[in-house]
Parts: sequence; structure tokens; C-alpha cells
Amino acid sequence: MAARGRNSGRSAPTRTGDSTRGGPARTAGSTRGGGQRGGSPTRTGPARGANLTALRDRLTEVIAPVTEQAGFDLERVNVTRLGRRHRVQVIIDRDGGVGLDAIAEVSHAVSQALDAAEAAGTAVVPGEYVLEVSSPGVDRPLTEPRHWRRNIGRLVKVRVADGQTVTGRITDATADWVALDVDQTTRQLPYQQLGPGRIQVELRPLAADDEGEGDRT
Repeated sequence: MAARGRNSGRSAPTRTGDSTRGGPARTAGSTRGGGQRGGSPTRTGPARGANLTALRDRLTEVIAPVTEQAGFDLERVNVTRLGRRHRVQVIIDRDGGVGLDAIAEVSHAVSQALDAAEAAGTAVVPGEYVLEVSSPGVDRPLTEPRHWRRNIGRLVKVRVADGQTVTGRITDATADWVALDVDQTTRQLPYQQLGPGRIQVELRPLAADDEGEGDRT
């Protein structure tokens, strides 16, 4: 069990996943303590049953400037309860993808920003919390033009304005529309006519060299 107190209860950052574009999320995480005042740990801020939406909004106000300064888009901040702790998930992305070193740097910067807010008298997260910074996984819905642009070449499924669901490969994306190759026919679709796009997982065919690899001695 992690010790309580603002500068106690830390665990070394962990890195999981092996993502390139749209694969499993890359993650760095650490466990942090809650506020400590007058030498004894106390819980500050909202009570245990606090509105998580309000907590997420406060976190976003602190975290957004940090990720923007580092050159990343803040895709989402999630807050959930883990027993007596909160779990804070920060999802970031940028053109070219997000590497493990970048995630570790952003995790450190976000942690420092939360510490600074608490030192200034604002305990953003009450009590102990677990901070996780990661890149989007393959299950992230494509809802913004930048999402479509960053996934050019991938196969997606999306519902269009007429209620039809189409599956096609992204061949181009601008600020106004996305081009999908659907059955070898290019369809140019404005974003306002699209629902959230879902990346389709494609299994890599086994290459001929791989097939005989098990027979080698």
C-alpha cells in the first residue's frame, strides 16, 4: 500500500505496450500521495463521493497547458476510483506518433504541475492517486480531422449520414473531408456526414520466409 503524503508513495515510472500508429497504448505511470498539511496527511478537496466530472475538469485546466507546451494534443483526461485512490489517465497524441521517452517526459511534467498546484494551495486530486500518461490505443474513435489524418493508410469502419456503414482505407484527409478507398472506389466524405470512425485490426499475413523459419536447425 502506498504511503500517504504529497511527496511519498511514488513508484518508478513503468512503460508498457508496443505501439506505433494506432496500436496498443504506450503508458508511463506513477503512484502519488495526497495532500500533507502540518506534518500529518489529510484529504483535501471534494469528499469521496465528489463529482468525477468536476474533478476531471479541474485536472484538464492544469494538464492542458503542460501538454500543449510539450507539443502534444491532449486527447482525453479520465478519472476513476480505485478503492481509496483516484486513477488519472492522460491521453496524448501528435503527428508522427508518441514514443516512450516522450510519454515519460510528459508524465514527469504533468506530475510536477499537479505538485505545483497543490503547493500553491489547490489540491487538484483529493487523497492518493495513480497517474497514467499514454498514447491512444487502436480502440480510440476517430472524431477529429487530426485523428483521420494521423491514420492515413489504415482500414476503418464508419457510419455515414444516410445510415449506411462503410468500411474503407483512409487515403487522404483534410480539414474538411476524408477520402476512403471503398472496394477500389474513392469516396470523399465531409466530416459532418460521418459518425465516429473505428480502426479495424488487420492481421499481417505470414511471409514465406516466416513459414519455413520453424524448420530451421
